[in-house]
Amino acid sequence: MKIIISGYGKMGHMVEVALLRRGLELAEASEDVCSVDPALAAQCVCIDFTTPAAFRENYKWMATHFKAVVVGTTGWDDIFEDVVGAFNAAGTPMVYSSNYSIGVNAVFAALEKVGSILKGNGYVPHIEEIHHVHKLDAPSGTAKTMASIVDQSLGIRPDITSIRQGEVPGTHVVKFKSEVDKIKISHEAFSREGFADGAVLAAILTEGLVGVHSFKELILK
Repeated sequence: MKIIISGYGKMGHMVEVALLRRGLELAEASEDVCSVDPALAAQCVCIDFTTPAAFRENYKWMATHFKAVVVGTTGWDDIFEDVVGAFNAAGTPMVYSSNYSIGVNAVFAALEKVGSILKGNGYVPHIEEIHHVHKLDAPSGTAKTMASIVDQSLGIRPDITSIRQGEVPGTHVVKFKSEVDKIKISHEAFSREGFADGAVLAAILTEGLVGVHSFKELILK
């Protein structure tokens, strides 16, 4: 399997290291994915960690040129249907996630279960997320995903508190408070390594895949 990295910042470099660990070939790392040779792109899976603006500009090209695409960029929820439509029309498999950490996806699954148990029993949810000062979006895509899961399972949309400090890779805390007790479910990333490993796993899972899928859907089958 050949990989092209779109966006060669901190996450792009981490993805490169993760690829080497798994013995996968990095065909190219590009800050402008639309400049990649189309003949090469057709042989490759693209792993995208760019910016919301760049992804909005590039997704149609990516859909029509790559063998498959793994999207790690967040901040494009408002064009979700357009993106899915473009990939389905092109027949190009796509995997997306607000967070590729295996641990975070386990938390997603836990929130579905906990919310369904607590529903109707007087619990009020709240989410707090902490990230490094360089993060462009607030709330984080992960926090938004957690809020959506809680909304669907508990029936209450939680407020989100976003904190930006230092070089924190990512901490998310979901609280469920009632008159008698409080439950906390949290995830703390020690580095971006887990995100990169998950994105590379997602690329591997595109082999033989058809359609558009969330990473959570693929690993929690």
